[in-house]
Amino acid sequence: MFLSELIPVRDAFRILDENQRSTETETLNLLYAHKRVLAEDLKARFDSPPFDRSAMDGYAVRAEDTFGSSPENPSRFTVTDSIGAGDVSDVDVDRGEAVKIATGAPIPRGADAVVMEEYTVSSGSEISVVRPVFPGENVSPAGEDFRAGDTVLSKGTLLRPAEIAMAASAGYSQLRVYKKPSVKVIITGNELMEPSADLEPGKIPNSNLYTLKALVESAGGDAEVSHAPDDMDIIVDEIRGAVKEHDMVITTGGTAVSRGDVVVDAVDSLGDVLFHGVAMRPGKPVAFGIVEGKPVFMLSGYPVAAMVQFDVLARYYLLRMQHLDYSHRTVKRRCLGKVASGPGRTEYVRANADNGTVKPVQSRGSGIIRSMVESNAYIVIDENLEGIAEGEECEVLLFDSMTL
Repeated sequence: MFLSELIPVRDAFRILDENQRSTETETLNLLYAHKRVLAEDLKARFDSPPFDRSAMDGYAVRAEDTFGSSPENPSRFTVTDSIGAGDVSDVDVDRGEAVKIATGAPIPRGADAVVMEEYTVSSGSEISVVRPVFPGENVSPAGEDFRAGDTVLSKGTLLRPAEIAMAASAGYSQLRVYKKPSVKVIITGNELMEPSADLEPGKIPNSNLYTLKALVESAGGDAEVSHAPDDMDIIVDEIRGAVKEHDMVITTGGTAVSRGDVVVDAVDSLGDVLFHGVAMRPGKPVAFGIVEGKPVFMLSGYPVAAMVQFDVLARYYLLRMQHLDYSHRTVKRRCLGKVASGPGRTEYVRANADNGTVKPVQSRGSGIIRSMVESNAYIVIDENLEGIAEGEECEVLLFDSMTL
């Protein structure tokens, strides 16, 4: 079915949700699992830490032996052993005894506290303690972080550095994760040429090829890119081959909301175009379809429009394809300028946001790439609003909130 009527952004999301595809799983060494999505619950294989350990360099003692210690009235101890990290001691700590201990080393039997080294004075095999410690002071007890059998990470978790640390601490060197989506990016347009200092008459640099590859990678996908002329037969062959080898296809160019646009016609001939044209600005001429069960996003040839279309729609789909529970999450900011907008469309205004305010970028044409460089957010103006007044609170979608 060929559709070319503008639909609200909310309806576009509904169609994407109804046609959401997901990647399968693979097992990876933990070294390569950063920014991947966990495909299973992880249960701890042992307590962490697995034993009571010292949280400081110092001396393991019985806390009660230090009570009343002061510089004027120090407590004296005999040092009976020394434990480095990774070592253990067979010595029992009795009254008036201490064991020199490194951070992370197991607390020896009989001791229940660690005196920091700076509160001791050493003299041969003896030390003087000038400050009391209470039972458990400077000791990390066994199981302080988690216990054996605890679920330490849940399926669907994005593996950031902290989650990688947790998986390793729980005893895992390999993880089952969701595969990265393989995305074929096809840039169309006879006017495009490779970036060069020598620009041919009538040609423009093919910035979209590099931009879309980077955008796909920022959303966790692997991108293979190519450039095709505005030729129906060639584009049909490109898309037909792409859906056989990749999880998703993204095109740019040939999407103006009218009949006869080569990319949309090509997808329509191979499968179903589920929407063509969304009531958003910039980016109205965006289309989405399914070919042989694979999603195909057809983006504008204008670089800024293509970036906004990707951020709003394709990025949403691509992140959810990796089993992430993702949705665009806006924050409130006070607008430092007036922003005009017509009702009936959702507007994504390039802007620069800080902790409390947001300032719209002045140059807003769909071909002005500089406006994206100067931005770190979109002001999102709902289709029912007629712009934003200066000083008014508005919805802001931060670029950083959309990347892995």
